[in-house]
Amino acid sequence: TMLPLLLLLLLPAAHGTVEHVGYTPFLTRSPVLEGLTTASTFVLEQPRCVFEKYGNADIWLVVALEKTATAFNNSVGPGTPGSAFQNFPDSAPAYMTLNATLANYPCPKPAGDITVLRVGSETSCTEDVTRPTCNGPLSGPGPYVVKFLALEGSEPVAETDWSKPIILRTAKSPNSISTTNGGHGAGMIALTTILSILFAILLAGLVAML
Repeated sequence: TMLPLLLLLLLPAAHGTVEHVGYTPFLTRSPVLEGLTTASTFVLEQPRCVFEKYGNADIWLVVALEKTATAFNNSVGPGTPGSAFQNFPDSAPAYMTLNATLANYPCPKPAGDITVLRVGSETSCTEDVTRPTCNGPLSGPGPYVVKFLALEGSEPVAETDWSKPIILRTAKSPNSISTTNGGHGAGMIALTTILSILFAILLAGLVAML
């Protein structure tokens, strides 16, 4: 009678255990992209050959601010208010998006396959609360961190490390844009223009005299 009781005691501990896979998401390195990071998006490498043990799992990308990542709970399911893009970061410490299966991340990679994910590329669902898993544009420079989380049904079964902090580009304000050209001030440009005009007049007069 002790063995069944022991198994019952161990069952809750085993339930909900999430395997930690040895992988850290990173910004893609190949091909070299001009827009690797923009003011509202960034491009990740796909997690190929990472979740091979979980053929029936859905693989989600979890996006958080570096300062809110530790508050994210793996048991918060995708599509819920606690993981909705529209609630991030005010009432959701992270949001879940870009769900895929192993069929989307074949291993090994077939030749010519595109293996990147652009985070923040979907603009049509930014404020659409019926699309809580929207891959919407990011609203600030961050820094952001991401991880991949595999779920079988509603049960989280495996996760990667959080990425290193990702900082987006910031647009320059009009006041910060330099009014100089190549290091020369407006006064220097005006002086050069006047001298050029005077030289042209002098040259024209010289030609007329000749």
